[in-house]
Amino acid sequence: MAAQSRAAMKLDWSKVGTQLGLRGSTATALANFKKRNDDARRRVQVLQDQPSTVDFGHYRSVLKNTAVIDEIEQYFKTFQPKTYDVSKQIKAIESFEQVAIKNAEDTKGKVEVELRSLEKALNDIEGARPWDETTVDEVAAAAPEIDEYTARLVKKGRWMPPGYQVRILNLYFSAAERQILPGD
Repeated sequence: MAAQSRAAMKLDWSKVGTQLGLRGSTATALANFKKRNDDARRRVQVLQDQPSTVDFGHYRSVLKNTAVIDEIEQYFKTFQPKTYDVSKQIKAIESFEQVAIKNAEDTKGKVEVELRSLEKALNDIEGARPWDETTVDEVAAAAPEIDEYTARLVKKGRWMPPGYQVRILNLYFSAAERQILPGD
């Protein structure tokens, strides 16, 4: 137990969360655990700093009722501190630790997958050519569903995508209203 206590004293809490890349509920739970740990250490330190001996002679000389002092002294001498079995709490902490590590590993894996995806998307964006330099064949190779859709339209005898003529006519009439006809 002494070795574990020394190891816990050497633990640099400020680096644990950042080195493990903890976020969300795992980081919050770790911060709460650290706070409880610090509070317990402070309470133990305060108790250790308090004097553990009582000068009953002093109280006998100050108080008139020495029978009360004798009774308190008897209780003091026979007092035995209560011992607690903390194995359940230690098991709970260990199970929490295992869950926290598993959550951290899961989070790390998800973050790595997302980073790879974002890096690939960024490389695609940076390496993309402008639209005016792209050929129809390159668009069809990149998105074959467009080529399939166009083939189905042509097979059905439709030479224009739905809504295309309406948009062209709207553009023509809006230009005519402004007295600006195409080709003038």
